[in-house]
Amino acid sequence: MSKDKEVKTNAMRILDRNKVKYKVNTYECDEFIDGIHIADMLGQPYESSFKTLVTVGKSGNYYVFAIPIAEELDMKKAAKSVGEKSVEMLHVKDINSVTGYIRGGCTPLGMKKQYMTVVDSSAEQFEEIIISGGRIGSQIMLSPKDLIKVTRGKFESITMSE
Repeated sequence: MSKDKEVKTNAMRILDRNKVKYKVNTYECDEFIDGIHIADMLGQPYESSFKTLVTVGKSGNYYVFAIPIAEELDMKKAAKSVGEKSVEMLHVKDINSVTGYIRGGCTPLGMKKQYMTVVDSSAEQFEEIIISGGRIGSQIMLSPKDLIKVTRGKFESITMSE
């Protein structure tokens, strides 16, 4: 098996199927701490590095939010953006069973089901953003518009700072 095939994740295969241009960055990571730690280690800007957060709404539905790594999700804005009264963070122990990913390797692409996805509107200012590649040690760089297209998501202001 070629080295290129080894690093393909489900998220990358979905982008390939949708003929979306993207770049992959891999890095060594003994222990995942958080996105800021990874960005610092790789010298990447916080503003265009996005983390993936999964929530559960009052209805029991799951929602995916992608926000800059140094920001916090505004729960009221997040709930409003998906038409829920309230949302709460998914417990870490449930991430794998709901998404198919582990903490630190969660990406909006290729979860077990296609959940409603909202990307913070700050992403629109960038030609390219960085998201998890679907496993720890892997990143995908792609156009925010392509991310929205493939996830059938939308842009919305969902962080505390806006």
